[in-house]
Amino acid sequence: MEDQWSRLGLDLHLVFGPAHGLRAGLEHALREAVRDGRLSPGTPLPSSRMLARDLQVSRGTVTQAYDQLVAEGYLASRPRSGIRVADRPAAAPASIVLNPATTLPLVGGADLRSGLPDLSAFPRREWLAATRHVMRTAPNTVFGYGDPAGSTSLREALAEYLGRARGVVTTADRVFVCAGYTHALRLICRALRVRGGSSIAFEDPAEPTYRALAAEMGLTVSHIPVDGDGLVVDRLSGESAVAVTPAHQYPLGVTLSSARRTDLLGWAARTGAFVIEDDYDGEFRYDRQPVGALQGLAPDRVVYAGTASKTVAPGLRIAWIVVPADLVRPLRSAMGWDEAYVNVVEQLVFAQLIRSGELDRHLRRCRIRYRRRRDRLGEAIARQVPSGRLSGIAAGLHAVLELPDTGLSEQRLLRHLARSGVTVDGIAYFYHRPADAPLGLVIGYATPPEHAYGNALDTLVAALRDRPPS
Repeated sequence: MEDQWSRLGLDLHLVFGPAHGLRAGLEHALREAVRDGRLSPGTPLPSSRMLARDLQVSRGTVTQAYDQLVAEGYLASRPRSGIRVADRPAAAPASIVLNPATTLPLVGGADLRSGLPDLSAFPRREWLAATRHVMRTAPNTVFGYGDPAGSTSLREALAEYLGRARGVVTTADRVFVCAGYTHALRLICRALRVRGGSSIAFEDPAEPTYRALAAEMGLTVSHIPVDGDGLVVDRLSGESAVAVTPAHQYPLGVTLSSARRTDLLGWAARTGAFVIEDDYDGEFRYDRQPVGALQGLAPDRVVYAGTASKTVAPGLRIAWIVVPADLVRPLRSAMGWDEAYVNVVEQLVFAQLIRSGELDRHLRRCRIRYRRRRDRLGEAIARQVPSGRLSGIAAGLHAVLELPDTGLSEQRLLRHLARSGVTVDGIAYFYHRPADAPLGLVIGYATPPEHAYGNALDTLVAALRDRPPS
C-alpha cells in the first residue's frame, strides 16, 4: 500500500509555517494540486491512515483535511471506493467573440481603429460643473431604488434633445436608459422574444458581435447586403426585426437613400416587423445638415437607439432606446431580468449637460475638430496613395479606404501596417463571409488625441505607400 501512493507519481508541495498549520497546509497543497491539474478528476488518493503515516502526522489531521475538501467539492468520497479527485464541470464554450475594435485594448504606435472619439476632448470642466450642480440640488430620494428604465430627469431631457436634434418623436415614458448599445440590443432581443419574435436581420457588413448576441438570445439571424444606397430592402422577408445604421452605415459609411427608407418602412408596416435604428454617430455630419432619424417617419415601427459613446465617451456606458407603444410593456418585462443599470448620478449629470446646452457646445467643437481631421486624411490619401479610394466621409468618425486588388491579402497588409507602427481595422472582419470583402481598411480618424493625429496620419500613409507586393 505504501508503494501504491508512490506509484501515483504525486509530488505535493506542502507549506507548513506561520501561515499554515498542519491541516491547513495539507488542504492547501491538495486544493492547489486539483486546481492546476496535477491531480486530475478520478485520481484515487491514499487512505487517511497511509497518508498520515507517510507525512508523519496524525490520522485525524488527514481525515479533517479530506472532509473539508469533500465539502468544498474538490474531492469525492464513495463507499468502498475511498477518496478520489472529484469530477469538475467543463468550462462553457465562449459563444460570443469580442471584437478587438469594440473592446479596443491599448496598442503601441499610431492607433487609427474605429470605435472611439477623441478621449482627450472629454468635457472635464463641464462634467465637473454639472456634477457639482447635481450634488447640490438632487433630492435624497434619487439615491434610492429607482425606475429600471432610467432617471425621469434624463429621460425627459433625452426626449427633448432627440426631438430637437434628431427629429425623434417621443415622450419620456417611451425612453429607456441602457448601459451601452450592447445592453440596449440585448433588451430589444429579449422584448422581441417576449412578443413571440423569432428572427432578426442585420446589415452585411456590420459589427459581428451584435449578430452573435442576437443568436445567443435565441433569434435566427439573417444577413442583408448593403450597396451604395444602403440596405437592400427587397432581400428582407419574414424577419421579426431588422437592425440598421441608416444615417451612416457601419462600417461602409453610406447613407440609406430616401427611396430605401420608404421601402424599409413599408416592409415593416406590411409585415408587422420592427426596424431597430442604431444612430451611433448621427450628430456628426460635415457636408450638410445631419440626416434626420428614421424613427420620426414611423414612431410606431422604429426602435431608435442612441449612445453617448461617440458624442462624449464610451466609458460613461450611457445609451438610450426610444420604443413604440407596443414594445413598452415587453421591454419593461425584459428589464425585470436585467441589473445592468447606469449609475444614477451619471444619469443626472448627463441630463444637466443636455439642459445647460453644454452637450450642444461640446458637439459643435467636436464637429469642427473631426471635419478638419477628415479633410487632412482625404488630402493625404489623394497625394500619397492615389490608387486608394476613400468613402463614407460625409459623416461620422471613420472612413473606408478601398485599395486596388493586387493579390495582397488583407491580413498581410494589416501585419505590415502593425510592423510599421500603425493599427487599423480591416474591412473583412465585418462581413458575414470575409472572402466577399474587397481589400480595404476602416480608418478611425477621431481616435488619436489631437496632438498625435498628424504623426498617426503620416505613419499610415507612409506604410501604405511602401506596402509589400502581392
